[in-house]
Parts: sequence; C-alpha cells; structure tokens
Amino acid sequence: MHEDMAGDLFGSKGTAASKNNGRNAEMPNRRVSIPQAAPSRTQPLADRLRPRVLSDVYGQDHLLGPQGTLTLMLERGTLPSLILWGGPGCGKTTIARLLAAKADLRFEQISAVFSGVADLKRAFDNAARFQQETGRGTLLFVDEIHRFNRAQQDGFLPYVERGTVVLVGATTENPSFALNGALLSRCQVLVLNRLDETSLDALVGRAEQEIGHVLSLDEGARATLKAMADGDGRYLLNMVEQLAAFPPTPILTSNDLAKLLAKRAILYDKDREEHYNLISALHKSLRGSDPDAGLYWFARMLEGGEDPRYIARRLTRFAAEDVGMADPSALPLAIAAWETYERLGTPEGELALAQLVVHLATAPKSNSVYKAYGAARRLAKQTGSLGPPHHIRNAPTKLMKEIGYGSGYEYDHDSADAFSGQDYFPDEMERVRLYSPSPRGKEGEIGKILDRQAKMRASRRP
Repeated sequence: MHEDMAGDLFGSKGTAASKNNGRNAEMPNRRVSIPQAAPSRTQPLADRLRPRVLSDVYGQDHLLGPQGTLTLMLERGTLPSLILWGGPGCGKTTIARLLAAKADLRFEQISAVFSGVADLKRAFDNAARFQQETGRGTLLFVDEIHRFNRAQQDGFLPYVERGTVVLVGATTENPSFALNGALLSRCQVLVLNRLDETSLDALVGRAEQEIGHVLSLDEGARATLKAMADGDGRYLLNMVEQLAAFPPTPILTSNDLAKLLAKRAILYDKDREEHYNLISALHKSLRGSDPDAGLYWFARMLEGGEDPRYIARRLTRFAAEDVGMADPSALPLAIAAWETYERLGTPEGELALAQLVVHLATAPKSNSVYKAYGAARRLAKQTGSLGPPHHIRNAPTKLMKEIGYGSGYEYDHDSADAFSGQDYFPDEMERVRLYSPSPRGKEGEIGKILDRQAKMRASRRP
C-alpha cells in the first residue's frame, strides 16, 4: 500500500457507506473513515496541520520510517492490537486514525475519561454488526486507556481475541503500571518519542508555510519557543498560532516570549512513573559523584511540585546507604538539612537540601555497611536461635552466675587500646566477616584498625 494520495489514505475503493449501500445509517455513534475536507482557516492551526499520511508524522521514524515497526506491519498486511505509549502532543491519536485508513478498517474513537461500560458495549456491538455486514474490521481507538479500571480493561479481552476490534489504546502512563497483565499480553506496546529539536524545528517551518509568513523571532527566541514546547507538538503549534497574530516588527526576543506566552507545565506525576524516574535519576547522579546532575534532578522534582520532605527522606536514605562510614558526617548532615527545611519551609529551606545534595555527591562513597547489614540479616535467618557465648551473657541472679553466665568476660577498657580480643559470636559457629570497609574516606582508616584487631583476636584462639 502507498501513501502518495490522500484518497488512497482514506480508502480509494470507496467509503464504507457506499460499500454497504447505506446500511451504516442503521448504526449509531459510528465514526467511519471518509475523505477529509480541505482544512478551514477558522480551524485551529494544530488541526489544519494534522498529518494526512503516516509519512507526515514527525519524530517517530522508529515506528513509521522505511524500516519502522508499523511500516513493516502494514507491508505484511497485519495490524495487531496496540498500546501507544507517549507524552502529550507526540501523535498518538493521529497515528491511530491513519492506521485505520491505511489498513482499511472502520475507525471508532472513545475516551476513557468520558466513557463507561455502556459506551464500551455499544462500541463492541457496532463493531460486531459492521463486521457481519461488511466483512471489514474496526479499529477501536481508546484515548487515555489507563483510566479504565481493571474490570473494564478485562472487558476488552474477548473482542480482541475474536478479532471483532483491533484495539489501539493511547496512554501517557507506563503500561506496566497502568494496564493489567491480561490486556498487555494481547497487545504490542509501542513507545512514541517526545518530539526532538529537529522535529520541532520542522514543525515550526511547516506552520510558517501555513500561516504565510515567518514568525517575528530572533534566533534566541526561536530556540526558546521550542524549549517551551517541551517535546509537545500540539502545544508548539498553539504557541505559533498566538505569535502569528503579532506584527512583523519589532522582532521578539527570548525575554519577550517569557512575558507573552505561558510555558508548558512540566510533566510530573508525584505518584506515577515520572516520580520514580526522577528520584532514581537523582539517586544515581549522587552515587556517580555528579553534583551538577544531582542539582538538576533535584530542581526538576521541585519544579514538578514534589514535596521537599519526600526528597529529604530519600537523601537521608542515600547518606546511610551510599556514603555510609566513608563520611560519617553525611547522615547527621542529612537530618540537619531535613530539620532546617521543616523550620524554614519553602523556598528558604530548599537551600539546605541543595547543600545536602552537593555534599552527598562530593562525599567519598561506600555501601559496605549496607552490604554488611544485608549479609547479617541472611546469616541471622540461617543460624536460627543460637545463644550468645556465656562470657557475654547477663548474670543478674545467683543461679545465672553459678551456671557460668558472665564468667570469663574481660572488660575491654582495662585492656591496652581498649581491646580485649575476645570472641562474641555464638560458640557453635565460626567467626564471619560481614563488614568489609572500603578504602575510601574515613572508612579507609577504620579498615586498618579492624585488620589490626583481627590479627590480635586470631592470636588469642586456642
């Protein structure tokens, strides 16, 4: 199949109505693919520039290029049920419409925000009737599919399995979290990219052709315009439409744009995938000793509306897990920064957290205590209820003293260097080295002391 003509795109063999001798009129609430009328100048710019062929979709070459996933599917004549996962304005709805036309499928669209069980049943009944009458399938496009609950998602399964509909769901949420496993197993998940610099630049150029003149922007303002769009093509075109009404002079600068246009809100869900992605980025930047990246992700989370207390809690965890004994001051500093925020609030208290970010990033790193703790937990489970050796047991009664509790205990402060060299593991088990200090920071000194003490302890063994 080729995309060189809009007529071919929307079914050059005739519309569903002509094939069905008008029977489509009997089926309510149906959206049938028909040739698009020429765009009207009263339409929003984003609608006027909506791609009419798949090759016109920007930024998704991995799906729509010559060797793209969807291109190869269409060439093979197979179109499975799909989940299109991507941010706003990257072309999910447009791609679904064009896929239906290209595959000669009837197109029907519902939104999980506004639809319920009755709407789903009506859509499935329409698709089944249409298939029985014409032999053609239906592409059911479900926008915001993640907003359907688990039971509603299960309702798709028999219709997808029987081929009554080719389901194409669109979601901005990670399908692994938002969709149930049964539905995911019957669909192929395709990831759509946010529009990159090249795609946004091409989209601005196409918009300027449509409006008939070049935007009155200097180079800095043009770059700022694309940055403000934050990968959202629809939002970019809406801003271009606003700027198109401005006179050709004076030429606008970046500062002018900041005053004239509203910046797109940062994409951030405090309880969804982006929340975990950004805290992971912050944590790994600090572990990688990169204070600049750490400050960036810290600021990204704050700008997205994250609770600074959550960040403080995670930074405190980092101080214990990833810095540990290499810099024992990191943990009290984390508590101090957290308490400073509690006392000062936003925005003053955030500076203390920023200082903590830099300290943790530049501190020597060790996860030796973290690893030793995990090993100790595993060993405790393996050894069960072994008791401590008698010489370190408490002996508050006469009977306990008579049976040997506390007998032979050496008070370490009476020994040279306050180290007696006694063994404190259960008598029934061998000594185990759980804590192995790293050579970094303060822990390097601790390691030398422990090595010296280990030799002294070994010299006391029978």
